Amino acid sequence: MLRDVENHSMPRTAAFFDLDKTVIAKSSTLTFSKSFYQGGLINRRAVLRTAYSQFVFLAGGADHDQMERMRKYLSALCRGWNVQQVKEIVAETLHDLIDPIIYDEAATLIEQHHTAGRDVVIVSTSGAEVVEPIGELLGADRVVATRMVVGDDGCFTGEVEYYAYGPTKAEAVRELAESEGYDLTRCYAYSDSVTDVPMLESVGHPHAVNPDRALRREAVAREWPILDFHRPVRLKQRFPAFSVPPRPALVAAAALGAAAATAGLVWYASRRRATAA
Repeated sequence: MLRDVENHSMPRTAAFFDLDKTVIAKSSTLTFSKSFYQGGLINRRAVLRTAYSQFVFLAGGADHDQMERMRKYLSALCRGWNVQQVKEIVAETLHDLIDPIIYDEAATLIEQHHTAGRDVVIVSTSGAEVVEPIGELLGADRVVATRMVVGDDGCFTGEVEYYAYGPTKAEAVRELAESEGYDLTRCYAYSDSVTDVPMLESVGHPHAVNPDRALRREAVAREWPILDFHRPVRLKQRFPAFSVPPRPALVAAAALGAAAATAGLVWYASRRRATAA
């Protein structure tokens, strides 16, 4: 149970949540692969490889080298994608795909933090085309995500403007703390990945959620709480009259994650090379 509602005369606080395998049970963007296929953005082979990558992601996640290869690959893959089309695809399928995989435990934590007077901030390596709508669905106050350059034609150029990953997430948290007046020593953070250690150690109350092996070792060594989220549940089942109130979402960054629906191409290729060797 979280602490009681905070004294509003004290500095503001926030709870920072990673998204994939922390708030939802799968990779947010990989989950949209079938929808992107139906929209003509990826082919059938990519859909099959995405299914494989989802398995790999759930089994153990991705280390730094895999994430770096993914970033380079995806920035080239999504070149020419129409941003408005991506947004429309996500909007049309959001409730069917994301609502069923939200962890009940995470939804409860988000509710408790709001009740305690804290802002809730989603901090994800995925992009705004995916993360912003999910943040709105969850009632988050702010979103931090990756941003790619969009050309005058409304399409991704393939260039990455801002990559919300590793130390960059921690920098975004500190910048938000400065602009919003958060006292980081009294803030909370949650993640499943060792790559988010910089973000976790930037707050006074870090938590490892469904941690990968490296983060579990780190959490044990630092005596950070380890949480086990395992009950995905539809929000409408939790709240029969569920309706997310509009929140003034602050988008600190946006856009690479829409292409991550085909992230499995990177893992798949590297796994095949390793097997062939």
